[in-house]
Amino acid sequence: MTTYDRGDLVRLTATFTVSGVVTDPAAVTLYLRAPDGTLSTLTYAGGAITKVSTGVYRYDYNASATGDVSYRWAGTAPAQAADQSTFFVKDDVGV
Repeated sequence: MTTYDRGDLVRLTATFTVSGVVTDPAAVTLYLRAPDGTLSTLTYAGGAITKVSTGVYRYDYNASATGDVSYRWAGTAPAQAADQSTFFVKDDVGV
């Protein structure tokens, strides 16, 4: 599991492909569960997600709380796919 420091800006990226060709989904959604258990649903159409290029999307997460952060990218046809992962945000050492 990847670990970040509290206060880091964590760039989450998704690339959608169809038969090896980078392709835009009709809709892109990012589900994000913060360390306190709060679930956020972010969409490209809603402006929270940035399109980098065809089929490539990103979201910058402000790691302001310590604990596990889980996220799941989902795209709809023509590039229907989903992928999920978790990372850990550790507290600073009080320096």
